[in-house]
Amino acid sequence: MSLLLFSGCSPNPLAHYLKALGILRLIAEQCDSVATGRWERDSFHLHSTQDQKGIVHFFLHDYQPTSVIAPWNGGSGFFLKDNDAAITAIEEGKAERFANYRLAIKQARDVLHAAKLKEKPDKEAKDDLLRRCRNTLDDRAVAWCDAAFVLGQDGAKYPPLLGTGGNDGRLEFTNNFMQRLGEVFDPATGEPTPNSADWLLQALFAENVRTAVNKSPIGQFFPGAAGGANATSGFDGPSIVNPWDYILMIEGALLFAASSSKKLESAAPGSLIYPFCVRQAGVGYGSAALADEADARAEMWMPLWERPTTLGELSAIFGEGRAQVGGRTARNGVDFARAVVTLGVDRGITEFQRFGFQVRNGLAYFATPLERFRVRRNTRADLLTDVDAWLDRFRSKATSTNPPAPSSATRALQNLEARILDLCRDERSANVQGVLIALGRCEAAMARSLRWTKETAFLRPIPLLRSEWLRAAWEGGENTAELRLAASLASLIGRYSGEWFSIRSHLEPVESFGGPSRPFFRWMDHPGNEVVWHDGDPVDALNAVLARRIVRAVQTESAHNLPDTSRVPATFADLAAFIEGDTDDQLLADLLLGLSLLDWTKVRPEDHPSRSAEDRAVPSSLYALLKLCFQRTPPDERSGALVAGIHRRAARGDGLEASRLAARRLRASGFPPAVDFISMDGEPVQRTAAALLFPLGPWQLTQLRRAVLRHEAEDARTKPVLSVPTPA
Repeated sequence: MSLLLFSGCSPNPLAHYLKALGILRLIAEQCDSVATGRWERDSFHLHSTQDQKGIVHFFLHDYQPTSVIAPWNGGSGFFLKDNDAAITAIEEGKAERFANYRLAIKQARDVLHAAKLKEKPDKEAKDDLLRRCRNTLDDRAVAWCDAAFVLGQDGAKYPPLLGTGGNDGRLEFTNNFMQRLGEVFDPATGEPTPNSADWLLQALFAENVRTAVNKSPIGQFFPGAAGGANATSGFDGPSIVNPWDYILMIEGALLFAASSSKKLESAAPGSLIYPFCVRQAGVGYGSAALADEADARAEMWMPLWERPTTLGELSAIFGEGRAQVGGRTARNGVDFARAVVTLGVDRGITEFQRFGFQVRNGLAYFATPLERFRVRRNTRADLLTDVDAWLDRFRSKATSTNPPAPSSATRALQNLEARILDLCRDERSANVQGVLIALGRCEAAMARSLRWTKETAFLRPIPLLRSEWLRAAWEGGENTAELRLAASLASLIGRYSGEWFSIRSHLEPVESFGGPSRPFFRWMDHPGNEVVWHDGDPVDALNAVLARRIVRAVQTESAHNLPDTSRVPATFADLAAFIEGDTDDQLLADLLLGLSLLDWTKVRPEDHPSRSAEDRAVPSSLYALLKLCFQRTPPDERSGALVAGIHRRAARGDGLEASRLAARRLRASGFPPAVDFISMDGEPVQRTAAALLFPLGPWQLTQLRRAVLRHEAEDARTKPVLSVPTPA
């Protein structure tokens, strides 16, 4: 076995990728049945019993072209006004290598005669002609038919790789294929032309030759050689192509055979299934835009493999080239990326080269290379199954133009899909956080356009996410103060006047039902005053949430404290960082929106990123004094009435008056403080007021008492405690 390196074949552009497939297919079918191919370092490698000299001899003297014809297309050479020079030369020639081609052309002319067609057929006549060709042509020509079109109950469907049945606008692929054959072979004798060998060496092995390439069209397959504006040093340039590149490219495209699938017991027409082909997703590449989704034909993910593979194995891979995600077929590029990393595609493929068939040259389509995607198992991408059903509906509504979706929903969708792709590429916890943040923004976008959400799109709130999201968001190095603080807030819940209120009820107009053990959320029929979260300053928004919870607590029959509990208490070190302004407030707010979507009833101690065992710091004295006025007390301890003015003054930055009220309240409750007031004002006091919303654990309450209560402080003098000084 010889190992041949085909330097002229690479995953990009698409023409060179298809050329590699064509080489393997033709050699395995006509020359060496045990030949295998693989990709390594962006070049195609062939294991064959033939050496380089034998491969070149095969293509020049023994290769028999596939019968690529399209009598259903205008410009195919079969009608009066067509350029028929190439098809006539093959038809009238005597070369043995074109025997099957001549037979297919004769059969096609018989079909046209039987259908009484002398010019390009209309749609109805074209569908009938396609059926006749599929039933009549030679098996070698039928292979081309299977790659070019699919017949269904509602007519013909055309895969994007070969345009609309073998043509792209005014460029007819089959006629150009025959023209290129006429440039490398003499149709009369079948012998190679004088330049054929040079062109072949250049196409296969990227050798430098003196023979110039032709100024012929290549269409969407090779954007760099398609010509047009700015294609050269002048204003525009012609399309240039090596004839062998075009021939082998079309031969390789025959591996992509389309089919029509239909769900069991479904009355709907069959849908087009094409190997590794999905709808365009306008995310994940440098020039990404939602406009690409509307204008693009589709996108294809071309597989790359490193293990030597036979033609039979490769045909099986392409025959099964349907990616599954969440129990359904992948629909767009984001779905395909998820399928790649969740074992939806598992056939020894190591990478995918992603192409988008996009309008990039006037009204013409180009197979635009978008990105290279590595195949690896990514268990964290499995978490996305929690939102599969919701995401499908949200995507359909957020991209709808009739009626048009709000731009905020469309932007939120694009951001979410971009973050999903980031997670599929790399499962690190920062990307999990990115998806959570994007989901939170999606729900915020729906809430911002609530009338559209409820009455037009009929969208529900995002369903509760599994607790595994929390562990995935911090495990592996992204355990930050912002994440820990957001988790403590997101898990906050309290019973007010017989109703359970989580933090999510203050972020969006949703209400919970099912109780604290099995919570569900739905949009409120009549949004009240509970939703107080707003864009802008997160500290001000946190103060607004706490103020609302204090109002609700005051309205209860026994308002002595806030009835809030949490699965994830905040740590003193993180609170001190927040009060001192050492945290990223916007990141904290974004994470809060995302983490509020979790099902906190299922969170276990090992799931959350708390650092309580290491926490020896105590926040400022002002914080300790104020927090004791709102913290839940044991049932056997007495406490005074809840004083909303304490927080109200602190939220305005008046630390002096807030501390006086707090000291008075504690003294009336039987807990005399060691200080009567603390003279502070401004932003540190406002941040301290916002920090009161973060929940604490019982042992932390004891620490606060030791810090500011008179007898507690005296008893604790001998115990070493690291005290964080009050901000100046």
